Amino acid sequence: MISTDIAIVGTGGAGLMCALHAFDSAPGCDITLISKGIVGKSGCTRMVQGGYNAVLDPRDSVENHFADTLAGGYWLNDQDLAWTLVNDAPKVINELETRVGCFFDRAPDGTIHQKAFAGQTFDRTVHRGDLTGLEIMGRLRDQMFRIGPRELEDVRALDLLLDDAGEVAGLTALDIRTGKPIVITAKVVVMATGGAATMYKLATPAREKTGDGVAMCYRAGLELRDMEMLQFHPTGLLVGESRLTGALLEEGLRGSGALLLNALGERFMARYDPARMERSTRDVVSRASYLEITEGRGTPAGGVFIDIASVLSTQEIRNRFPGMVDRTQRLGQDLSLGPVEVSPVAHFQMGGVVIDTDCQTSIPGLLVAGEDSGGVHGANRLGGNGVADSTVFGARAGDRAAALLTERHLRRPMPSDISHSIGRAFSVIENEGKEHPVELTRELKELMWRFAGVVRTKQDLEKASSGIEHLIERAKNIGVPGPVEMNPVWQEALDLENQLCAARCLVASALVREESRGSHFRADFPEPDAAWLRSIRVRSGAGGEPIVETVPVVFSRLAPPEASNPPENRP
Repeated sequence: MISTDIAIVGTGGAGLMCALHAFDSAPGCDITLISKGIVGKSGCTRMVQGGYNAVLDPRDSVENHFADTLAGGYWLNDQDLAWTLVNDAPKVINELETRVGCFFDRAPDGTIHQKAFAGQTFDRTVHRGDLTGLEIMGRLRDQMFRIGPRELEDVRALDLLLDDAGEVAGLTALDIRTGKPIVITAKVVVMATGGAATMYKLATPAREKTGDGVAMCYRAGLELRDMEMLQFHPTGLLVGESRLTGALLEEGLRGSGALLLNALGERFMARYDPARMERSTRDVVSRASYLEITEGRGTPAGGVFIDIASVLSTQEIRNRFPGMVDRTQRLGQDLSLGPVEVSPVAHFQMGGVVIDTDCQTSIPGLLVAGEDSGGVHGANRLGGNGVADSTVFGARAGDRAAALLTERHLRRPMPSDISHSIGRAFSVIENEGKEHPVELTRELKELMWRFAGVVRTKQDLEKASSGIEHLIERAKNIGVPGPVEMNPVWQEALDLENQLCAARCLVASALVREESRGSHFRADFPEPDAAWLRSIRVRSGAGGEPIVETVPVVFSRLAPPEASNPPENRP
């Protein structure tokens, strides 16, 4: 049993920024960090190569950044959240540099250097070489030593706990090393665990990022939005069965002029976006690569090539992109010497929990920040807006959590909820079932990649839906041999439960959206439709089955041309 003021689930950029702001806003408050891995070294912020979008140049403006974000999101964004992002990003960059201690690359005149990224009308991406995430996370980790929160490492969150009035009371958790359950009561809980792209066969995120936060919030009754919007990054490395397949070659390559070539040597983006070519948005480039591969112009391994070596000198590539050069060299290739084989890979979940600009949810005392939340990015995220999202809304969650401490007290969780949560987690250990979670996870990844991937149809999505339901039934018969201590098979079973929940919500939402918008491409409805300027919402019904509704997008600040005289929105 642990009692704390603020429990933060997840220790990537959102979680650590939240802890820093909460402590500085309420010095002396008791903060508990719950990390499925190692604090500051798990999650995806540390994997960010490209950079951080922020308006710093007087020739740029937050209005331009806002317009780019809405256009990139195909106008599905929550505009208040997007406006908050672009307005807070410059302040947070200044804080990261002057208070947290980050060193960002400088231009010759001494100002912060900003580079080109796809989908943007101005070069506004702040970076530290191509290892920006390591810089930010390293310095945020240093700050944790200063503020001294309680750190629970190798501890996975299981379920949110509410009191009898429906307000947050804490959460259940599991110590992965010892196998012992933990009950954490808290005045405020902040969810910041990241998305669920690992449900796909080819995926970029850290292994521990399995949709835990979204699934926990869904089970607690919260509404999710835009779950069909799963971004595929166009340039993930292909290295066979290795877990390094999916590791990214970041967007700065294309911003610097890198070419995309099919197996015939054709610069194929001319067929899909002749105006922007390789600097088109991620959804367009991913779809173009996917179509090249499926139509027989890909490599034998199922990829295409990215080529920066024919554009920049070897030394310049090694100076500007040392992290990516090192990564490819370790895999027996060399980005600085010639083309490297890549493929679209599942990358980022734009959908998630419905929040307001202070990260508050409909459950009092529960805040959500970063990739667990939805609405900021709409139907497609711009490269460089992801780490900005994490740190901007992590900071806002920390400020709000500190403010809530003055009005909230510790609440009593429902004892039945505690026993149900812990009993469910341990049930696979006691079960004599014959299903193996690793095999079911493999089947889920294949299913999602094949039937709910880059290009979708109603027929394929229905196959994905029935396949997921079949896996949910089979998962009830999982049997895991002991011990409970350091049992990776048990952890795989718990990961699978959350991945199945996220996959179920994604496919249910994708079936409803009968148009193509952003990262959601329906081959049977290949064009965007102004009638679908609607957010798809999903919540848990009886037995956990998704209940799906649609809500019109509110154009609170800027309306798209296609909505100037829209047809009547259909349900």
